[in-house]
Amino acid sequence: MAKSPKAVFLCNDCGNTFSKWQGQCEGCGAWNSLKEFKEPKGVKNQNGQVSLKGYAGAKEAVQKLSHVTLEELPRLSTKNSEFDRVLGGGIVPGSVILLAGTPGAGKSTLTLQTLCELSHNTKAIYFSGEESLSQIAMRATRLKLATEYLDIAAEIDVLAVLTMISELRVKLVVIDSLQSMYHPDAQGAPGGVTQLRECAHALTQYAKQNGVAMIVICHTTKDGGVAGPRVVEHIADVMMHLIVMEGTRFRELRAQKNRFGSINELGILAMMPDNGYLKAVTDPSAIFLNRTRKPHSGSMVAALWEGSRSMLVELQSLVVDGSQGNPRRLAVGLDQNRLNMLVAILMRHGNIAIFDQELYVNLVGGLKVSDPSTDLPLILSMVSSFQNRIIPQDWLAFGEVGLSGEIRAVPSGLERIRQAAQQGFRHCICPKANAPKNPPKGFIVYRVETLVEALDALACLD
Repeated sequence: MAKSPKAVFLCNDCGNTFSKWQGQCEGCGAWNSLKEFKEPKGVKNQNGQVSLKGYAGAKEAVQKLSHVTLEELPRLSTKNSEFDRVLGGGIVPGSVILLAGTPGAGKSTLTLQTLCELSHNTKAIYFSGEESLSQIAMRATRLKLATEYLDIAAEIDVLAVLTMISELRVKLVVIDSLQSMYHPDAQGAPGGVTQLRECAHALTQYAKQNGVAMIVICHTTKDGGVAGPRVVEHIADVMMHLIVMEGTRFRELRAQKNRFGSINELGILAMMPDNGYLKAVTDPSAIFLNRTRKPHSGSMVAALWEGSRSMLVELQSLVVDGSQGNPRRLAVGLDQNRLNMLVAILMRHGNIAIFDQELYVNLVGGLKVSDPSTDLPLILSMVSSFQNRIIPQDWLAFGEVGLSGEIRAVPSGLERIRQAAQQGFRHCICPKANAPKNPPKGFIVYRVETLVEALDALACLD
């Protein structure tokens, strides 16, 4: 008689397993998070062998780290420059990429575009557990994609999915979505804790053992995290989020985890209004700047640094007389607590009393950042609105402001200035430590060490 599956208890929050139930997880301290599940049978590889020795494949002999052979895996370009940027240069064979996002963000559209582009030279297949094949065909037709080389299937049994991949010798797979998959040897309905864990385990193990790259679409919770146990994110190589920029047709693509590249990169995609195609935005500064209109007070351009490139964005401030004893302060796209800190610094070290003024600040374009280099341009925009002083459109600023009123240096100052010069800017207020010795031709740099010096540089506009 076959041996029955072993029952263990899994923590829904951290993924730790225990031999018996207990009220509190010893790993993360969460209460009532342990759920019972039974270990499923092993998954067979291409050779028909069952292996549960680890996600990376067969067991290796012990050796010195210095003796490990370094093999440069050729990356597979997605034909989308922003997607490649966030991935670290392309898709690595054998990697598992989780792509999460809110409903309607464009996850299925982005992956379908990618597979249609790559299926000409790479054997690829798209598995759908939520849409019918006719729905996928209708989307591909609307997006005007080349579909003659791409295989698709409507399947939610993860073992059947792996069998198809093995028979077709596929090298690139999209699973849409993980929450719709189920493992026949695991308990629970699709989307449950046990099912998500075992499906993710089976897909990851197969990908590692056979060099198959997988893009797995995931649902998100109301808090923005991946639905299901945390262990799903731990075993994947890349964890990406496709975020809708509120009120716009643009999307942010960010990596929360990336074993093959930086997690600081930001990709910008634009959803075309006619057919919904997601197009890479190669010059993000163009969507955050509007230099055609007449300049007005309260506006200042900031030079952000995201990953490996500079982005120029417009900061707007509105300072008005407060009608109540406790004036309101509102920040959109910026940290509210940091705004309050900068107001206190401006009053103490800039001698500008705005404690009784209502203050509203906005990062144009729907972008959300926490870059401290926005401190200086944000303060200058507030002063511009308070004093009704117009800052010309060819001015920009960057720099972190300390509690004692000093202007601190930020990374990649020279690259920010070069990018601004290419965009037609001619004046920059920046930390003295970031000021280049030989600025671009026709470019004026105001080197400042304190907030008072920065305000004096702004006063030269009078």
